[in-house]
Amino acid sequence: MNDEITVLDFSQIKIGMEKKFRIVVTEYMLESFANLSGDYNPLHMNENYATNTSFRKRICHGMLLSSFLSRLVGMYLPGQNALYISQSLKFHSPCFVNDKITIIGKVVSKSESTHIITLKTIIVNESGNCLVDGEAKVLLRE
Repeated sequence: MNDEITVLDFSQIKIGMEKKFRIVVTEYMLESFANLSGDYNPLHMNENYATNTSFRKRICHGMLLSSFLSRLVGMYLPGQNALYISQSLKFHSPCFVNDKITIIGKVVSKSESTHIITLKTIIVNESGNCLVDGEAKVLLRE
C-alpha cells in the first residue's frame, strides 16, 4: 500500500472489509521512536544488555508497532474521514529490528446511529506470528 489517502464515506464501509500494509522495522525507526517517546529502556536500545535477557537481542518498542495502527486508520481504513476514538492492545510476541511486519485492520461492526466502526487490528511478522492485536473504535466524519 502506498501513502495515498483513502476517502470512504460511512455507506461504503462494509463488515468484513480489510486493509493491510507491510513494512520493515528499521534501526532508524527504533532510534526515532526512543527520541520521540523518551523510552530508552536498555531492552530496546542496548545490545549488550538485551543479549543477557530471554529475548537474546533488542526488541522493538511495543508502542512503536502500535503507532502503525494510526497510519492504518488515518490513511487506509477508513482514511481521510476517520476520527480515532479508542484502541485496545495486547502484546503477544516480540518484534526485532529488520523484521518484516504486516499491519491489518478488518471491519467487524458499524453503528448506523453513531457512525462508529469497530476494527479488529492485528500486527503479524513474516512467519504469521501475532505480535499485537486489539480493537479500534473509529468515528466516520461526514
